[in-house]
Amino acid sequence: MKMISPDFDSNSKSPLYIQLYEYLKDRITSGAMSSGEKLPSLRKLSKDLSISITTADLAYSQLSVEGYIYSVPQSGYYVAELVPGASHEDAAPEGSSTNYTFHVERPKYRYDLSCFNFVKWKKCMAKVLNNYPEALLYESDPQGEEALRHEVSKYVYTSRGVIASPDQIVIGAGTQQLTSHLCRIMRKMNIGLVSTEDPGYLPVQNIFRDHGFSITKIPVADDGIDISKLPTNLSSAVYVSPSNQFPTGSVMPVGRRYKLLQWAKENQSYILEDDYDSELRYFGKPVPALQGLDKHSRVVYLGSFSSTLFPAIKISYMVLPEEMMDIWTDIKTDYTQTCSKTEQLTLALFMEEGSYSTNIKKLRKLYSQKLQVALNAFNKYAKGIAQPMNTQSGINIILKVRTKKDPELLSKAAESLGLNVIPTSGLTQQDTTALIFYYNQIPLDEMDQAIREMIEMWIE
Repeated sequence: MKMISPDFDSNSKSPLYIQLYEYLKDRITSGAMSSGEKLPSLRKLSKDLSISITTADLAYSQLSVEGYIYSVPQSGYYVAELVPGASHEDAAPEGSSTNYTFHVERPKYRYDLSCFNFVKWKKCMAKVLNNYPEALLYESDPQGEEALRHEVSKYVYTSRGVIASPDQIVIGAGTQQLTSHLCRIMRKMNIGLVSTEDPGYLPVQNIFRDHGFSITKIPVADDGIDISKLPTNLSSAVYVSPSNQFPTGSVMPVGRRYKLLQWAKENQSYILEDDYDSELRYFGKPVPALQGLDKHSRVVYLGSFSSTLFPAIKISYMVLPEEMMDIWTDIKTDYTQTCSKTEQLTLALFMEEGSYSTNIKKLRKLYSQKLQVALNAFNKYAKGIAQPMNTQSGINIILKVRTKKDPELLSKAAESLGLNVIPTSGLTQQDTTALIFYYNQIPLDEMDQAIREMIEMWIE
């Protein structure tokens, strides 16, 4: 590890982190620091240079974003290879051929490979490639592969109480894409107003906004959205997560679910039910879906596989009531299916063989253990500093942190430890910052120490 000794200019208009960034960038591009060379830890660098950890982290983050360095969880930062397959000294001249090596971006956050059985997934994908190669020679159905829709239909009924035939199910590459389809359908139904939860899932709210819908935000309490504030005497839609509201984790009790259904019936309106992480409930049984209580075809049910398989697989689905399904049937040929056909068929086999249900049971057990260790760690190291909320289900918890520090700095500090912590403005109060802490991918045996180190960085 070579010495790092920038000559900081206190009179410069450039902040210290920019000066440090420029210094390190120059040493890397000049070859003074070679590919694969390990950089000092944030703590060591801040101590050696008498700068704050935040300053060091901001410099490293900028270098990482631009590809000059990369991080390895639990190991540290390293100098990246600027020319794939070649060193600085023997880089090929311009115009000559270069043998590029396969490169995969290293994980930004800690990861736990035990969360998913990639061996079984690979076997299912091999079956698709070996036994059904002809199916891959033409595009996927815009509505999604029938085999997958059949498996989803069975699964949502047995696990969530959702009543749906395969013909009612639409497969898409993520909830946001499916929400865009819903916008097109609702426009044809002359629906122009959507109510959303406050706080709620911002990416979906942005989609409604971008499609020209008027949006009204409805407060969320411990028992879900405030139904009394929903619009009346006009046809509209409300986007809700009644079984595990994001980010508060509130659950809507059955009595209020019937009131919400009554509102939809009386006002010729629709409920867009996002069943976010509902299968991952660790105390008691998962709460049945709202759609299963609907007797008047007023609920659209939305589900996703990202949390229960792995985030890189963008497969989601929605169950449409009859009137909406008729409209979708008329317009679906205008759009191509953006969800990988190979992955759709692989998932269908994965579900058919029972591996998906097995994985859900495994995740519930593993994540409940991680959650308990995380709660114990916050109790040990963060009393009076960080209070965990939303501790019954899902893959994250809300932390209410007593601090006057910028939440972005707290997030950056956590990121330097390989932890995924995201600020959320909807729950922030005076002298209290709300953060979303994702604990699911942190290995169980690293959880306690990781939280301790994070809290130490927050209070220093």
